Amino acid sequence: MSKEQRVEYRQHVEEATAFVARNVGFVPHAAVVLGSGLGSVAEAIENPVVIPYGEIPHWPLSTAPGHKGRLVAGYLKGVPVVAMQGRLHYYEGYSMREITFPVRVFGGWGTEVFFATNASGGVHYGLLPGDLVLVADHINLMGANPLFGPNEDDWGPRFPDMTLAYDKKLMTLAEEVALRESVNLKRGVYIAFAGPSFETPAEIRMARVLGADLVGMSTVPEIIVARHMGMRILAVSCVANYAAGMTESPLTHQEVLDEMGRAADRLTRLVVGVVASLGEEGR
Repeated sequence: MSKEQRVEYRQHVEEATAFVARNVGFVPHAAVVLGSGLGSVAEAIENPVVIPYGEIPHWPLSTAPGHKGRLVAGYLKGVPVVAMQGRLHYYEGYSMREITFPVRVFGGWGTEVFFATNASGGVHYGLLPGDLVLVADHINLMGANPLFGPNEDDWGPRFPDMTLAYDKKLMTLAEEVALRESVNLKRGVYIAFAGPSFETPAEIRMARVLGADLVGMSTVPEIIVARHMGMRILAVSCVANYAAGMTESPLTHQEVLDEMGRAADRLTRLVVGVVASLGEEGR
C-alpha cells in the first residue's frame, strides 16, 4: 500500500466514523457483529437508529445471503450498543483492509467491547448442530492478515500480541449469563479458511489434527484488528452443521441459515444478557 493509499484509507475511516457518530448521537459501549442468519438479534435493540451500509461513506456492502447489510444502534437493557446486521467476507472479493473497515470505525468511535458472532461447521465430534460455542482461540488459514503493510502506530502496535486476544473475563461473564439463561455454552478453537467453497473432508481432518473445533470463513480478520486497536473481544459461534466428511450429506448455505434461525432465540438471550452485565460492570 502506497503512502497515498494509506492516507486515503485513514481519511475514509475518519469520514465514516464521523458520519455514524453524528447520526447515532452516542458512543456504543459494545459493537456486536451478527453472522449468517443471526440478524434477528438486532430486533432486541431498543430505540434503534438504522443506517444501511450504502449510506455510510466508504463502507463496503454485504453481498452474502443472510446478511441484511445495515447498522442498528440503540440500547440493550440500558447499555448503548451498535450491531452489524451482516458482515463482510474476504471471499466477496474485498481486501483484508476493506472487510475490517467497520472494526476500525468502531475503534475510532471509542467502542470498548467487540462482540462477534458467526455460523460455523462443527469439526469436533462432540459438537452438534445448534450448539453455541465460545471461541477461546483461533487458527488463521485464510492466507492473509489485515495488518499486512505499514503500521499505523496510533491505531496499535506493529506486532500486537494475540495470546489473550479473547478476553478471559468476558468469556467467564458469558458463561455465567448462559448458566442463568439455561443456554448450553461450550468452548472451542475456531479455524478460518478463505472460502467461498466449503472445506474438503481432507482439510477438515487436517483442521482436527491442528486442534480446531469449529470451521468458518470469517471473524478472524475482525478479531486481529479489534485486538490491534485495544478493544476487549468476545466471540460466540453457532454450529450450523457437521463439517465436510463427517456425514454423507453435502453442505449447503441454506442449511446454515436454517440452523441459525433455530438458534436465534438462545443467542439473543445470551447477547442481551452479556451486554446487560457489561452495563453492571461499569457501575
